[in-house]
Parts: sequence; C-alpha cells; structure tokens
Amino acid sequence: MRYFRFIAAVCLAAMFAIPVQAADWPTHPVRIIVPFAAGGSADTLGRIFGESLSKKFGQQFVIENRGGAGGLVGTVQLKKADPDGYTFGVSGIASHVIAPATTPNAGFDPVKDFAHVDYFGGPPIVMIAHPSLNVKTLKELIEVAKKSSEPIGYVSPGAGTLGNLVAEYWAGKVGMKLNHIPYRGAAQAITDLIAGHVKLGSMTFTTASQQIRAGKVVPLAVTSANRLKEFPDVPTFKELGYPDMVATTWFSLSAPKGTPKEIVDKVNAAVNEAMDDPEVQKRLAIDAIETQKMSPEEFTKFIATENTKWGPIAKASIKK
Repeated sequence: MRYFRFIAAVCLAAMFAIPVQAADWPTHPVRIIVPFAAGGSADTLGRIFGESLSKKFGQQFVIENRGGAGGLVGTVQLKKADPDGYTFGVSGIASHVIAPATTPNAGFDPVKDFAHVDYFGGPPIVMIAHPSLNVKTLKELIEVAKKSSEPIGYVSPGAGTLGNLVAEYWAGKVGMKLNHIPYRGAAQAITDLIAGHVKLGSMTFTTASQQIRAGKVVPLAVTSANRLKEFPDVPTFKELGYPDMVATTWFSLSAPKGTPKEIVDKVNAAVNEAMDDPEVQKRLAIDAIETQKMSPEEFTKFIATENTKWGPIAKASIKK
C-alpha cells in the first residue's frame, strides 16, 4: 500500500510540476540565442524585444550571438537546449527556411523541432542601383540590360539569401539575365556598391536605408506589400506589376520543442504587447521593419507556408 501511495504521489507531483514552474517563471535570467553576428537585423530585433521582455518579467533576457553556416549553428544549439523556458532563439526565414532547404542534413526540421513562439517582423528586400548605372526605375534597368553585351552584375549578402532569391525570381519573370556576385554578409556588399565596384544590389532595406537617405544609391523597388511610411517615394514590386513579389526578411522567436505551453503563451502575449509600444515602433520604423501579431499556432502555420513557398526556390538557386 505504501508503494502505491508513493507512486501516486510521484505521478501527482509530475502532473503539477510544469504548471507550477510556468506560474513562477522566470526566476533567473533567460537567454536568447541569435544565430547571426551582432549588428544585423536578427540581432537588432532580438535586443529590442529582449529589452521589452526584461522589463515585462523583471529578469534579464540575455542575447548570445552564435553565428555560422547561415544560421544553422545557433539554430541547432537552440534545438538541443533544455526545454525549460530559459532558452529562446531568434528564428527567421534565413535559419528556418533558406538554410535547411539549401543544406543537406541541416540537423533539424524547421517546423516540427521547435516550439514557435511569435513573429517579430522584418525588413523587405530592396533593389538598389549605383547612380553611375543611370537608372531610376525597373523599366529603365530592363532597357539598360537589353543593351548590355554582358549580364549586369548584382550583389547580395550571400548565395541563397532572400536578396539573392528575389533578384533571381524577378529576373526570371522579365526574362533578364543577371550575374550574381555573392558576398559573405551585407556590410561588405553595400560598401562595394557605394564605391561603384558593382552597379546593382538586392538586400534588406535595413542594410540600404541610410545609403538611400544619403542619396548614395537609387532605390528601384521594394518587396513590401505597400509603400513604406518612411520612404513613400519608393515603389513596390507589387504596384509595378509583380503582385507575387511580396517578401520580407522576417525574424521571429522560437524555443526548444517541449517548452511549456504556458511559458510560450506568456512570452507570445508579451511580444505582441511590445509591438504596441511607441518607442519600439519608432526604433523599428528607422530600419523599415514591419511587425505583425500572431499567436503561436498562427506563427507555426506561417513557417510551414514559407517553407513551401521559398524552399524550392532556394534549392534551385544553389544548383545554378
């Protein structure tokens, strides 16, 4: 009888262990793994929302940059972390769509191997030209390309990045050949474009925004659904006749599979609340980052849809 009472007590304790933990959470600092180097959009968003979560829960949400292999290194680390509610990670189209689609044996299923918490948002892709190319519109770019004896070269932050995919997708639609010049990161790509070493670029608006303001590059079109409030003169691909070219280099928050749902829901509610903070909105608007509130369930479906849409295009781009 004592044995059965003991077993019953253990089972009862197990039943209530997670709710109690979730109710008390967090009791010590929480880490957020960013699978990219400091300074990029993933790092910026991780820090902005990390600060909001720190204020909301009274514990530090500490950023840990674990870059490498297009986001795979940090994402695998997130997958292997304890699902105790004290490790989260910045996820996104790069690490959870493009990298697993272009890397054999990536080490994880981007949808099933994580508890997806919330969508942050992100900057759209913008096609930009050096002033010396003498084009101000996509139409003019097509005309210049037709007259050129060789494909026009363009830079992106790297092979398989959304900037690369958007440029190739658009070029295929208009029947134009472009010469992709991949870089290992956005900083050097925009630097060489400004210097005139290359004449065309396809990258995030975050990377290009300051140079657009300074007049050092000419924005031709952006992949947002509507014109950006901070840049109302830049047309969208959609309004120029390419309605399916709506894309965002989105980032988000995920956790190891098995993280208590009560904690996931708490963090989701806090992130959505932070999106209404005027200070957060101001900081995001500077880099043309647009947010969207989602529930964990809606966000998980979104990731699955993005893999279906961009995964095959990413694979095709690597085979070229």
